[in-house]
Amino acid sequence: MRIKDGFTLREIVGQHVVIGEGLSQVNFNKMIHMNDSAAYLWKSVVGKDFSVKDLTDLLLERYEVTEEKASADAAALAAKWIEAGIVTE
Repeated sequence: MRIKDGFTLREIVGQHVVIGEGLSQVNFNKMIHMNDSAAYLWKSVVGKDFSVKDLTDLLLERYEVTEEKASADAAALAAKWIEAGIVTE
């Protein structure tokens, strides 16, 4: 997977949101809200190819969770990002 060009994580009034910027994102008419964990993952993989395993490993490095929980959360987040159209598979 890879974050699509033109999507940027911003902090707006204390909230992490991904917004589309530039002409290539002209049909993207929403903001994606992210919690602190999702924002951490986004910042860690921006500009890189990544997999659900990479996201899982990042969660395990930062948080005290089981591998099963980290893997499930990473897979769910990746699926949401793909569904929203902000990453490519």
